[in-house]
Amino acid sequence: MVCLVTGASGYVGGRLVPQLLADGRQVRCLVRDPEKLRDVPWRDRVDVVRGDLLREEDVAAACEGVEVVYYLVHSMAESGFAVRDRKAALIMGQVAREASVQRIVYLGGVHPPVEELSEHMASRAEVGEILLRSGVPTVVLQAAVIIGSGSASFEMLRHLTERLPVMVTPRWVHNRVQPIAVRDVVHYLVAASRVPRSINRSFDVGGPDVLTYGEMMRRYAVVAGLPPRRMLPVGVLTPWLSAQWINVVTPVPKKVGAPLIESLIHEAVCSESDIDEVVPRPAGGVTGYDRSVELALSKIRNAETETRWSDAAPADAPSEPLPSDPAWSGGTVYADVREKWSPVAPDRLWRVVEGVGGEHGWYSPWLLWAVRGALDKISGGVGLRRGRRHAQRLRVGEALDWWRVEALDEGRLLRLRAEMRLPGRAWLEFVVAPGEAGGSHYRQRAVFVPRGLAGHVYWWCLVPFHGLIFGGMARNVLRAASEGE
Repeated sequence: MVCLVTGASGYVGGRLVPQLLADGRQVRCLVRDPEKLRDVPWRDRVDVVRGDLLREEDVAAACEGVEVVYYLVHSMAESGFAVRDRKAALIMGQVAREASVQRIVYLGGVHPPVEELSEHMASRAEVGEILLRSGVPTVVLQAAVIIGSGSASFEMLRHLTERLPVMVTPRWVHNRVQPIAVRDVVHYLVAASRVPRSINRSFDVGGPDVLTYGEMMRRYAVVAGLPPRRMLPVGVLTPWLSAQWINVVTPVPKKVGAPLIESLIHEAVCSESDIDEVVPRPAGGVTGYDRSVELALSKIRNAETETRWSDAAPADAPSEPLPSDPAWSGGTVYADVREKWSPVAPDRLWRVVEGVGGEHGWYSPWLLWAVRGALDKISGGVGLRRGRRHAQRLRVGEALDWWRVEALDEGRLLRLRAEMRLPGRAWLEFVVAPGEAGGSHYRQRAVFVPRGLAGHVYWWCLVPFHGLIFGGMARNVLRAASEGE
């Protein structure tokens, strides 16, 4: 069976692909940037196709010879997402029908039968309806809060609970939710491809526990070994205000946190369990909430998180090459370049370079980075709290604090693209090479392309601090390598 997975570089898609392979399926992945899958463990076992879901010819090429399409994409943008998602779903439905695809599987969200859903929930429901009406047998799996290491929902829950022993809680915290473990979501996704072709409908999927969000936080605290959490309910914290608060307290930025909160305005509880009549439950049954939290925390503590919400780049992420590369022409490009020789071996220096960010920090004054990260979070950006997926290893396309890994040549090159709020575009590049007389040659380059007058002002206001930021970074990276850190 040939399966096409859209959203393979995302949180759920990145976990689904290896399970499909283990189940004996042939897998094709449709992604806008194939480089994002270059370093995943299963890359050599799948067919990767470059394409955009909004381009009919790209989707047609990807669907050729495919039997099952997994549709795992949904925009988290703050505006215009509904139009894009509608267009992409219509294209997929039409192309899949023309290509004689036998089954579409879509992952949506549990929602009550009310008229006024949030914009994001309404859009997800609309996409499901479009696929169900496409003429291709479709299974729409509707899940509520997904519990797993690296999921946006779990990271929001984890950081709220760990950082706030006493919380002022809005009304939505007292709504009921039926969380589900990510392992069970993947199980149902794999099994959905085997259901009879006569089935064309949605199914609610959830774990065995129905809890309020407040109870989820309290039980998380118990599992994590934290003191009891106290909550002071108030009725004035709107979803909008809650999103601002979550943006500041957790690693989840406002544009991701707002849709998550909006999905909790209404109770997210399964209205039926018909999926049990169609596919078998996971071995041992669906995972309870406490066990789901234990599994997620174990993966985080052991640095075994396979995918993270932040590794899925936003749809509007820039894809242009580094502006100071030879292919670039025109415009203003600012750069800060630091080059040094070190007596340490290149592989030892590289270990420090690949370990930057997260708990290791950025090898320059912590206060400057902390202040800039706080300002970014306050303005609705991603800030520094996204951290790293793994303490030492990186992959192309994954998030690293407020950067994203744009290029990685193991042992030689690391290039990061900034995703902080800036009046322009920025990159940070590290190059390690053998020295002519032994040791290592270290080259560090910060590049900034200003946008408008604000961009030029921004660069020149920071120039006085470059010696501390970039000069200190170069010195301290080499020092850490020489000390064997």
